[in-house]
Amino acid sequence: MDKAKPHAIPRGMYGEAFKRVKANGGIAGVDGQTIQEFEEDLDNNLYKLWNRMSSGSYFPKPVLRVNIPKPDGGVRPLGVPTVTDRVAQTVVKMCLEPELEKQFHPDSYGYRPGRSAVEAVGVARKRCWRHDWVFDLDIKGFFDSIDHELMMRAVRKHTEEKWVLLYIERWLTAPVMVEDGRCEERGKGTPQGGVISPLLANLFLHYAFDMWMKGNQPDIPFERYADDVICHCKSEAQAKWLLSLVEKRLAFCRLELNREKTNIVYCMDDNRRGDYPICKFDFLGFTFRPRRAKNKQGKYFVSFLPAVSNKAAKAMRQYIRRWRLHLRSDGRPGPYDKPCYSRLAELLRLLLQVGPVPCLPTF
Repeated sequence: MDKAKPHAIPRGMYGEAFKRVKANGGIAGVDGQTIQEFEEDLDNNLYKLWNRMSSGSYFPKPVLRVNIPKPDGGVRPLGVPTVTDRVAQTVVKMCLEPELEKQFHPDSYGYRPGRSAVEAVGVARKRCWRHDWVFDLDIKGFFDSIDHELMMRAVRKHTEEKWVLLYIERWLTAPVMVEDGRCEERGKGTPQGGVISPLLANLFLHYAFDMWMKGNQPDIPFERYADDVICHCKSEAQAKWLLSLVEKRLAFCRLELNREKTNIVYCMDDNRRGDYPICKFDFLGFTFRPRRAKNKQGKYFVSFLPAVSNKAAKAMRQYIRRWRLHLRSDGRPGPYDKPCYSRLAELLRLLLQVGPVPCLPTF
C-alpha cells in the first residue's frame, strides 16, 4: 500500500481477484484480451491496474454486448467487461460484499456466498404446503432498468470508501459496444454479466423489495433469487392485494412489474381441491405443481411439489445429445472410461446451474 496515493487500496487484493476471475472463465471483452493473454504478463498488468485505481485515473472500457438466445425466441443481452475491468470489479466486490452480507435478508438466496438455488427451492416447497396461494412476480428487464441515482444512494449507505463509490459509478455509466461496433451510452441499468452487477442488483432489491416487505408485510413470507421472487399468501384476495401494492412499490423505485409473467397460483393438492385456472409455477429451474407422492405408510396421495421444469429438462437432453452416444460402437463404457466420467461431471455441473434436484418424495 502506497500512502502517497489518493486511494489506499491493498495491492494483495489484486492477486486474489485475478484467481477468482480466472476460475470463472469467460470470453474477451472489447479489447480482445483473453484471460490467458492477461496472465502472460500478470505481475505487470496487476501493478498497472492497482496504480491506476489508487491514483484515481482508472476508467473502464466499454462493455461488450452479447445477445444470448432465449427459449421463448427472444434474446438476453449480456455485458462482457474486459479482463482488466473484471479484476477491478472483483477487488471492489471483495471490499464491499462482507459488509453487505451482514445486512441482506435471510430469504435472499441469489449470488450470495453460502446460499444456493436448492436452498431457496427447499424453503419454497415447505411454505407451499403451509400457504394456499403463491404470488409469482416478475420484474420487467430488471438489470437494464436499475436507476443509477437510487443505486448510488443505496451504496453510500454501506461504505464511505471514495474509491469504491467512484468506480461503481463509472461502471454503471460505462458505454456498451453493440455488435456493429457502435458505442451506446447508458443512463440506467447495470450490465447482466459483470462481476459487480449481481451484488449491486441484490443491494437494490434489498431496499426496493426485501426491507419493504419486512416493514410493511412481515407476515407474508417470500423467497428471492436475484430478481426471481415468489410470495406465499393465505388467500386469493391477499395475493391480489399484494400484487397491487408491489406494483406501486416497484413503480416508486422506477421499476416495472411484468404483468404477462406475473401470476397468482393456487397450491392444489389432496387437501386443497379448489377450482383455479393456474395451479403451477416455475422457480429456479423447477416446476411446482400437484404431483403424485407416497407417504411413510406407502399410501399414494397428491401433494404440491417441485420437480425439474420442462425447460431445464430440455436443456439437459440437448446437452447429453451433443455427446453423440448413439454413435459409440465399443459397447458400454467400462469402469475406468475417463471420457465417460468427464462427461458425467459436465452433466453434474449443468444440473447445478439449472437447479439441482433436492431430496423429494417419490412421484
